[in-house]
Amino acid sequence: MSVRKEKFLTLASLDYTGKTVGDLKEMYKKVLESGMHGLCFSPYEEGQKPGDQLSEEQIRRRIEIIAPYTKWVRSFSTTEGNELIPKIAKEYGIKTMVGAWLGDDDEINQKEVANLIELCEKGYVDIAAVGNEVMYRGDLTEQQLLDFINHAKSKIKNVPVGYVDAYYEFVDHPRISDACDIILANCYPFWEGCDMDYSLLYMKDMYQRALRAGKGKKVIISETGWPSEGTNLEGAFPSYENAMKYFINTQKWSAEDDIEIFFFSSFDESWKVGAEGDVGAYWGIWDKNEQLKY
Repeated sequence: MSVRKEKFLTLASLDYTGKTVGDLKEMYKKVLESGMHGLCFSPYEEGQKPGDQLSEEQIRRRIEIIAPYTKWVRSFSTTEGNELIPKIAKEYGIKTMVGAWLGDDDEINQKEVANLIELCEKGYVDIAAVGNEVMYRGDLTEQQLLDFINHAKSKIKNVPVGYVDAYYEFVDHPRISDACDIILANCYPFWEGCDMDYSLLYMKDMYQRALRAGKGKKVIISETGWPSEGTNLEGAFPSYENAMKYFINTQKWSAEDDIEIFFFSSFDESWKVGAEGDVGAYWGIWDKNEQLKY
């Protein structure tokens, strides 16, 4: 049996043996410039954090930076200026996955979902995401989340409605999987301590588990990425080189097997250190000053 070399990546990952940092940068640049399916949008400038009001100017500037490289953009909220992201993205011909952020404050939750519905009605949304990692954080009960999803589905027409969470939450909560039009699964080998050499195979397994949970529904990887700096998590080591390798592997798989992936993230954001430790500030393709890192 002959080996189809062009499809070898579907089994493992590219062979980086003997590759210098310079070689990796050249490979990375080619993959980035060939374009990606989707990118998670980081709106917060240095010194800002969730809760701060975002300006149209900063969103437009950052959309302009990423526009040549991605077909889709994902946003995480519909308040505090985040509602401008899908509107501006549409001006640049970018499709949108728009999220309503759900937490433990019902008044905010109601406003987020109402704004999402309004954005859908105005034609700014291609995929509606009701909540992000709500089950993972434990902010709402399963039934409370289902109530928000079902309410949104009753109001939103001609736009698929889903929910974003870690891939295993769809396995653990079949009612949520059943309620969604589309499964939006976060897949992070890094956060499960996976060695870089096995990370692509591990992500493929995560994807398959989400597919099984969805029972035939479309699955999109709504987040995945690898930090370029910070403290290791068991066998997962952040580094400049590993971040490049992971991006290349992910995008090659996405292109080869037509897997829709939203890479995390567009820009480094320092505020994330509080929630994730030192690695939190280094997930971007661009740094906090909006310069390409690689």
